Order: sequence, then structure tokens, then C-alpha cells
Amino acid sequence: MAVLEKIRVKFGLAISIIIALALLSFIIDPSTLESALQGMSSKYDVGKIAGRAIRYTDYAEDVQRFTDINEVISGSTAHNEQELKQIRDAAWQSLVDKYMFIKNAQDAGITVGKAEMLDLTTGNNPSPVILQSFSGAQGFDPQAVVDFVQNTVPQDQTGRLQTYWNYLQTSANSQQYYTKYGNLFTASAYQNALEKAESVARNNTTANVDYVAVNYPFMQDSTIVVSPAEIKAYYKAHPDFYEQRANRDIEYVVFEVTPSEDDIAYANQKITEVYDQFATADNMKSFLLKNSDRQLSDYWYKAGELNTINAEINDFVFGGNGTGTSPVIKDNNNVFYAVRVLDTAPVSDSVYVRHILLSSDKKSVADSLVGVIKKGGNFAALAAQFSSDQGSQADGELGNIGWMTQTYMIPGFESVISAKVGEPYVIDTQYGTHVVMVSKKTAPVLKKKVAILEKSAISSKETFNNYYSQANRFATLAAHSYEGYKKAVDSLGVYSHVMNINEGTSSYGAIDQAKEVTRWAFDAKVGKASDIITVNNNYFFVATVKKAYAEGVASLEEVTPSIRQRLYARKLAEAKKAEIAEKIAGKTSLEEIASILGTTVTNEPAMTISNTVRALDPALVGAAYVAPEGQIYGPVAGDIATYVLKVNSREAGSFFTEEDAAAQALQRAQYTTQMIIPVMTRIADVKDHRDRFY
Repeated sequence: MAVLEKIRVKFGLAISIIIALALLSFIIDPSTLESALQGMSSKYDVGKIAGRAIRYTDYAEDVQRFTDINEVISGSTAHNEQELKQIRDAAWQSLVDKYMFIKNAQDAGITVGKAEMLDLTTGNNPSPVILQSFSGAQGFDPQAVVDFVQNTVPQDQTGRLQTYWNYLQTSANSQQYYTKYGNLFTASAYQNALEKAESVARNNTTANVDYVAVNYPFMQDSTIVVSPAEIKAYYKAHPDFYEQRANRDIEYVVFEVTPSEDDIAYANQKITEVYDQFATADNMKSFLLKNSDRQLSDYWYKAGELNTINAEINDFVFGGNGTGTSPVIKDNNNVFYAVRVLDTAPVSDSVYVRHILLSSDKKSVADSLVGVIKKGGNFAALAAQFSSDQGSQADGELGNIGWMTQTYMIPGFESVISAKVGEPYVIDTQYGTHVVMVSKKTAPVLKKKVAILEKSAISSKETFNNYYSQANRFATLAAHSYEGYKKAVDSLGVYSHVMNINEGTSSYGAIDQAKEVTRWAFDAKVGKASDIITVNNNYFFVATVKKAYAEGVASLEEVTPSIRQRLYARKLAEAKKAEIAEKIAGKTSLEEIASILGTTVTNEPAMTISNTVRALDPALVGAAYVAPEGQIYGPVAGDIATYVLKVNSREAGSFFTEEDAAAQALQRAQYTTQMIIPVMTRIADVKDHRDRFY
């Protein structure tokens, strides 16, 4: 119990990234999928790692494992789309580690032995994931890990704590492999004396440079021609440049169902009808359950927090006398509110909580313990004797759970926020019966408990049918073809959206969770238009596929425009360089050259190769580093212009030290470690097709 709550406290948002909080969301009907998987078709693989097909069922097992871990940590099964994606990503990464990374690390001679793992989990050299889970106010205690493994895990009949412990061990093992493999790169950041001296000299040198720049023309130069043969040769020489995911060019129209004026008026009428009852209701929980879109909350609000619901509500509650019931308020989203202030009190943001956990059938024992504590009984001693939670010992004292807030709270403990300091009492939660006592709290601030009556305008059946009819008319005119779709757009005067999508696309503009449209587009043939695709029961799409692009290297036809532009820029730069060289041949004055070229001389007083005062073309900086002093140098073809320059002088400083050189080399080595997985993924030809299923 204590370990679980400690883990929940410490991880917060971080744990959602580490263990990818989420539930498995089955998009494909399980029975249909199971039948399809019988055929072992690669169509139903979620991907491929190092030549190994990853079956949907294998991937689903890992997803379920992370789901179980999440339920141990958070005690919740409700998650948003971001959390759903996080758990799927974590499950995929675990497979990448298992089948690709660790194997590659072992092939490189790296091992993580049993004794090493023992030291990483229950020893004096804990892995970061172990530290994060088991460190308290006094730091990391290896005995806490041992107690968890030997005492807490065996008592868990669900097996979920064992799953969690297995996860921690696997994570510690993987992290160690990553650390050791990365060290191969960072340890290679060695500089000999000559390299270090050259780095120091280069970075300490500043140059006073005069230069002229002739910018490339914006208009296309008709004399620069890129032939089909040149484009084809470049394409063949650089296939890696044009790797792509499967994607589609589509067009779509969307009809959004929005409440009509009658629907809005109806919502106003419904809240008005119950307004007087709301202002006087005794059983507010029951009243809101029956009449409101928002239910009663025990949360104590302080000034400003109600702005997240509605600014006018916050102003009413915390402005004026801040009592009674507000008039009906309507926001811009056609939602109607009324708020009633139920209570006002000075309430702390945080409270320090102690507890003794008993089984649910020992309530009489709990009442007796409350009496003993009130008479001066030692709470820690009683926790040691009676509590089934022997792991809660924040700040080194048994029974201490630690600080809690309204947003970080064990379910069922909500009453501790307003409890009096030093007065024990009994509460029941899903874990059993607790003797609870608040031992200290932060300085109280004025807070209020409110009830909010909320009614949203909802589109009626008639409104829904009206929008559906509009969408149906469009789909009928489109008649399942691209040509028909374009005619329907012209005929009905609706706006057609143009979009390029891949299999992972789920948002269309501001419309989220629209994966149904993507699935249709990837199943449809080019030139086809869809029937009505309903999204979130609130949007009606009609889409058409204009063009399809296969996964792999893009075709020459697809990439010809970009290659032509690249080669054009290259040939233009060389042509301008040759043209300028001819014009300035024999000239020794930069001012005369500037006059000939129709430009002016610019001075850069302290140009360095590693850092310039302002962004300069790399070609200009490089030329300034190698050009002889006092001589005209160039022309030099850059990214945006052609340059002619003269280095007036160079000055050696001492601001860049040998330590800086070593740090720079280490930084470069550390950067290479970020490329380990991408490079391995490419070599292993990893294919990630999870977007087909989720």
C-alpha cells in the first residue's frame, strides 16, 4: 500500500511517459481480428523488427502488461488519447529493445550480469528507475526494495505487483545496456595534443573581414537548364534522400452538426425550469445527478481556479459578497451555467497525513485505536503493531504517508484536506479501514466549495437529420468518384479541404479522433469518393483520394520537381561564380569590385569559425578562415549569394580553452549517441505499421 501510494506521488506525469499510461483501445473487433490472424497474413502484423514479424497478439500482450502496471500505479482506468498513445509507444519500444537494441549491444561485447543486476535493483548502485520508485525523504534505502520484493509482492494475489517488479527489473537492465553502449561513443571523445591545440587555435581566432555579396536572383534564370538525364542520375545516386511513408493526397468536405437556435433555446429553458430548485436544494448531489451535466465535486476552490470552467462563475464566487446563487450564465460554446456557493473556509493547499491500515472487518479495532491516540498513544508504535501497511514511513517514521493535495490524493482520503490537525478519525477506502490523522498542514487560504448547474445545448434529432441530409445530398452527387466529388463541390458551393495524410493521421484541422477517414482513404482506390463517414457522431465527412504514394523510395516522377530545384540552385551558384570571376579578373580593390558588381562593401570586425555575432553564410565564414590576409579572395559560391572578400587581419585570443575543446568534443560524441536507435532502426529495416490498427 505504502509503496503504491509513494510511487503514485513521485511519478505524476513522468510515470505516464516512463510506463506509458493508457488502456488498450481495440479498434478492430477482436473476433474478426482473431479470425484474420489465423491466416498469419503480414497484413495483420503491427510491424517488423530486425527481420522478425511482430504479430498483433504479441504486441497486444505488451500493451496489456503496461496497462496492468498503470493500474497498479494510478489506480485509474480512465485515460485520454495522449496517454493511449504513450502506452502503445512504450510497448513498441520494449519490443525494439528486446529484438534489436539489446542484441546489437551484446554483439558489440556488452553484457549485464546477474551480480550487476542485483546491484542495480537491491544494491548500492541503483538504476535510475529504481531510485525514482523507492527514494524517500532520507534518500534511497535498498532495504525498502528488499521489503517490497520479499514481503509486499508475495502478498499480492492479483499478480500485478509481480508484473510491476518485473517491469522495473527489465527497465533497469535495458537502461544499463543503453548506458554502456552510449559510453562507447562518449569514451571515444578523445583528443590528442595536436587535435586539441588545433581546436583551441581555430576557435580563438577572430578575423576582421571586408566582403561584397551578390545575391542570387529570385526570378528563374532561363539560361540555367537542368536536363532529365541529370535529374535521373542524381535520383539514382541519392535514393536514401527520398524514403517515404505510405501517404495519400485527399480532398474532403465536412458537415459539422451544431445546435440550432431552437436547440439553444431548449437548453436555456431546461436550466431555467430547475433554477429555483437548484438555489434551495438540500441534497445537492442527488439534484445535480438528475438535472446537470456536471456533478457535485468536493473540491475546495481558491480565487482564479474556476476560470478554467467559466470566468463569470469565478467572478461571482470570488467577487462581491461571494454567496448565494448566480444568475444563469451562457458561454460562447452554448453552455449554460448557474453556480451556488455551498461553503467558505480557510483551507490548506497541502496536509501531512499519517495512517494505520486495517482490514475492513476490523472497524471496532479502528475505533479503539482512535481512542488510544486521542489519549496520547504513540502513533508510530501503534502503526508498527496493527497496520498492514508497513512500508509507509515518510521522513523515517512508520505510518507516515506524507504530504497530500487535492490533486494528489489517495482515493477516499479527500476529507483530510479539511480535517483538524492532531485529531484521528476513521475512513474506509478500497484498501480497507484506515485510522487517519493530519499531523501538519500549510498555511490556510480562503477557499470555497461550490455546486455548478450545467446544461449544454445539444443538437436535436431534427438538427442531426438536417445536417445528415446535407451530407447525403453531397455524397449522392459525388457518386463515389473524384470527378463527381468536384462537381458536387461546385454545385453545392461547399469548401473542399486538401490534405496529405499518412496512416497515422487522426486529426483533420481542429477535428480529432477522425481515424475513420484515414482508414477509408488507405483502403480506397485512387479516384474514388466515399459515402458519409461519421466522426464522433458530430461530423459528417465525404472524402476522395486524389493520389496514392507507396511506402519506400518515392518515384522519380514524384521527386523530380525537388531534384530539379536542388540542381538548378547548384548550377546557378556555379554560373554566377564564373560570371563574377570574369568580371573582376585582375582587380585588387574590394571597393572597385563592389562598384563593378553593383553592390557595397560590408565589414565584419570579429568573425570566428565557431561563432559569429550574427548569422552568416557558412561558405563566407569558411572562406574567411582559409583566405590569405590582405588579398582579394573569391568569388565563393554560398547558399544565398556569391562572395568576394578580403581578410584585413586575424587576432588570436585566449577565450577558448583546452577544457572548452574537450567539452566540445564530448558534446559531439554525446550527440552521436542520439543517433544510435535511428541508425540501428534503419539498418535493421524496422517497419512500424501500428497506425493501421489504432
